[in-house]
Amino acid sequence: MRILHHLPLSPQSRLARLMLGEKRLPCELAVEKIWEPSEEFRRLNPAGEVPVLVEDSGMVVPGARVICEYLEDVYPEPPLLGRNVAERVEVRRLLDWFDGLFQQEVTVNLLGEKVMKRHFGLGHPTGSVLRTGYKNLRYHLDYIGYLAETRTWLAGPSLSAADFAAAAHLSALDFLGDVAWATAPAVRDWYSRVKSRPCFRTLLNDKVSGLQPPPHYSDLDF
Repeated sequence: MRILHHLPLSPQSRLARLMLGEKRLPCELAVEKIWEPSEEFRRLNPAGEVPVLVEDSGMVVPGARVICEYLEDVYPEPPLLGRNVAERVEVRRLLDWFDGLFQQEVTVNLLGEKVMKRHFGLGHPTGSVLRTGYKNLRYHLDYIGYLAETRTWLAGPSLSAADFAAAAHLSALDFLGDVAWATAPAVRDWYSRVKSRPCFRTLLNDKVSGLQPPPHYSDLDF
C-alpha cells in the first residue's frame, strides 16, 4: 500500500490527498509531526516537510508540486494538469499562485499563526499578523470569485489541480472558521462543487486535536 505522510491541516498535504483521490489511487495516511520529525521521516525528506508520498515500489516523492507532476506522469487519467498546452500553462500558473502568493499572504498569516506557531512553541498568535491575513484573504477571494464567474473551473473548462490547490488552502482555513463565505457567493458555489467530489470526503472527516470545525465545514450545501 502506498503511504502519504501528511498533516491534516497542511494545504500542501490536502492537495496531494485530493490528487490521489481524484485519480482513485488508494493510500494509507501517516501523520507526521514536522515540529518533531523522526529520523525515519528525515531520511524520506531531508527538508522535513510534508507531504511525502511513498509508493509500493519504495519510490519516494517529496513535496506537493512534485507529487502532482509525478501522479500526472505515472497515472495520467483523469488529466488534472491541463488537457492542452494553454490549459497546462494556466493550471501551473494557478498552482504557483496558491502555493506561493496565497500561502505567504494568507495561509502563513492565519493557519501559521493559529496552529503551527503553537506546535513549534513560538507563542500566541500576533493580532497584527492575523489582521493582515484576513485583509489579504478578502483580496484573494475576489480573485477566485472572478475566476469562478468567468470560467467553468478555475483554470478553464476542466476540473484541475488548480481547483484542488485553491480548495486545499480554503478548506484548511474553513476548518478554523476563517472564510467569510457570505461575502463571496461565487467562491462559495465553486467550492461547494469541489467539496462535493468523492475525493473530498476524507478531508471533511478530518479530526484535529484541540480544534473543532464549524458546522458547515462538512455540509456539502453549506
